[in-house]
Amino acid sequence: MGMQKVAEKYRLSKWMQVIRERQESGLSIKDFCQEKGISRHAYFYWQRKLRKAACMELSKQEEAANCVPEGWLQLTQVQETKSTLYIEVGGCRISVDAGTDPELLKMVCRILRVL
Repeated sequence: MGMQKVAEKYRLSKWMQVIRERQESGLSIKDFCQEKGISRHAYFYWQRKLRKAACMELSKQEEAANCVPEGWLQLTQVQETKSTLYIEVGGCRISVDAGTDPELLKMVCRILRVL
């Protein structure tokens, strides 16, 4: 890693501490900067740089997580949920799910209408 990169990382870590300190202080940015002798412009500049660095790091992590070797397909897991409908009429309980025969369900509904 070059000296510029090292210096940049050092400055980012120092400003991260400053911004965290301001958040924990409960002071407004204006009051905090006045108290610490920091330019508000510098504060906002480094806050933007930190946000950008954080976004880039998240982006790298997402890319690494979604990395698929060339020639491969990424499969997504589909979690199947089992839904069952319970119908209770006059002491009779009927359970209906995705495997229930639609014709049988029609017949049962016709019979229940008559009751």
